[in-house]
Amino acid sequence: MLRLRIVIACTLLALCAANAASAKKHSSDPTAPQSTHKSRTTAKGTAGEFDYYVMALSWSPTFCETHPDEEEQCGRKGYGFVLHGLWPQYEAGGGPERCETDDEPDRKTVATALAFMPSRRLIGHEWQAHGACTGLKPDAYFELADHAFAAVHVPPALKAPRNDVTISGDDLRAAFKSANPGLADNMLNLHCSKGELVEVRFCMNKDAGLRACGRRMRNACPAATPFTVPATK
Repeated sequence: MLRLRIVIACTLLALCAANAASAKKHSSDPTAPQSTHKSRTTAKGTAGEFDYYVMALSWSPTFCETHPDEEEQCGRKGYGFVLHGLWPQYEAGGGPERCETDDEPDRKTVATALAFMPSRRLIGHEWQAHGACTGLKPDAYFELADHAFAAVHVPPALKAPRNDVTISGDDLRAAFKSANPGLADNMLNLHCSKGELVEVRFCMNKDAGLRACGRRMRNACPAATPFTVPATK
């Protein structure tokens, strides 16, 4: 019985020593994941290392149908297309997200950005999720976003429609191409949900000029079947 107790005690001591060594090794491992108060999402990619941008124009009435609590954007302001974001992308698909930064947009930058991205919540989110990965400072990033937003002309019928517009993907593409000479089919993608337009995404070079999209960019609106563009309010 005494021998059995000694064996058990030695086994427990060995296990404790192994666990302590493992914990010490993990705490000193520079590759071990660390928590951050800035985001619950692990950073992906390195700031400044990407190939091109995707500019997403959100159709505000569709967004506001499911986000009525977003008073700053959706309080019956009559917005049509607003800037959802300017996202750094890789040619092979995807892009860097949530890169480490201590920078934040200042009040002047936010006030300027509200003209084309009418939500302080959205501005803060887009900087943390995407802007920080561009390698630019917040003021330079949102200045570039402003140039990108202004570089695409919205078709006249979609500037502020007071009634719902019924249109197919092919016709919506044709309308944007007519309003933007030089725009080709491989430079934009359409996104719909539940029979309504959600947003239009354009691929741009680092100077905010239109260019062909990289891989894994997909359309999510029917080409021939009509869908709805909800009226502005």
